[in-house]
Amino acid sequence: MMRAAIAVLSLALAGCALSPPYVPEPQPLEPGSLPPPNAVLDVPDLGPCTDSPDRALNLNTGHPVTVLVHGCNGSAGRFRSLAQLYAFHGQQAVCFSYDDRESLVVSARRLNAALEKLTASVRGHEVTVIGHSMGGLVARKAMERDEGAARDDARVKLVTVSAPLAGIHVANACGSTALHWLSLGAVPLSCWLVTGDNWYEITSASDFIQRPGPLRPSVQRYLKVVTDERDSCRRKAADGACLQSDYIFSLAEQYQPVVDTYPQRINVEVQAGHVEIVGDKDVAPRKLLGILQQQGMLAMTPPARRAALEKLLAELY
Repeated sequence: MMRAAIAVLSLALAGCALSPPYVPEPQPLEPGSLPPPNAVLDVPDLGPCTDSPDRALNLNTGHPVTVLVHGCNGSAGRFRSLAQLYAFHGQQAVCFSYDDRESLVVSARRLNAALEKLTASVRGHEVTVIGHSMGGLVARKAMERDEGAARDDARVKLVTVSAPLAGIHVANACGSTALHWLSLGAVPLSCWLVTGDNWYEITSASDFIQRPGPLRPSVQRYLKVVTDERDSCRRKAADGACLQSDYIFSLAEQYQPVVDTYPQRINVEVQAGHVEIVGDKDVAPRKLLGILQQQGMLAMTPPARRAALEKLLAELY
């Protein structure tokens, strides 16, 4: 029975990593309406939103930058299309890459170090950090006051999307001390084998989840996009039947009492699937684009450019 329970636990924990087959995106971004670059930056763990081995950042340091943080089983290239939409609107986007089996605290510190170097180079120090799913946990932790980092005079906007800020419910067995003892250590070992060094951090019992610190003063706004993923579908058959659900995290997993008291926080709840919200090769992230534009995180599309945007969306998705 214990072996069966561990097997079920392993399958459940793998839920956040269930992603469509991924084809790497090594090709460079099209410049779109981006301002011409005036600097080449080498920032550890930051790079273009592609899977190219060239991680140099060609930026215009006189303009704000958006940093995209992928979720588990992700990569910089997964956000290539989203970065291309930013370029269409004349805004620079770069991607933070991390090992999703690493401790979330360690990943957050890496993000901190990257933001410190980036904000030192960006005039006005205007940076927006957007984290999806597990990337939202990393981004939120990186913005805590006690984590130090990005310059105190920076002007930062934080966005988390579909982030399990209250912990991943199917992982709660990993946080059970009783199960640790009853399984003679097999449960924590199984949890580590599935998720890596963050196996305990993602449970609702962890300090990481239960005791989030206040955001640093440089975070001017925190937009929390909560997805109601019920009845969502990631992949359908020709007859319309759902072949793969796009339900990963419940609403309860995305609302956390302490986080929801942050004075900078704005909650926006939307009916959308977990992958749908950030886009995939078969679905454009229209709902997220609309939210970001309504909240002033992304430039509005001029009426004269709407046809061109629709053409780009058709090409990307």
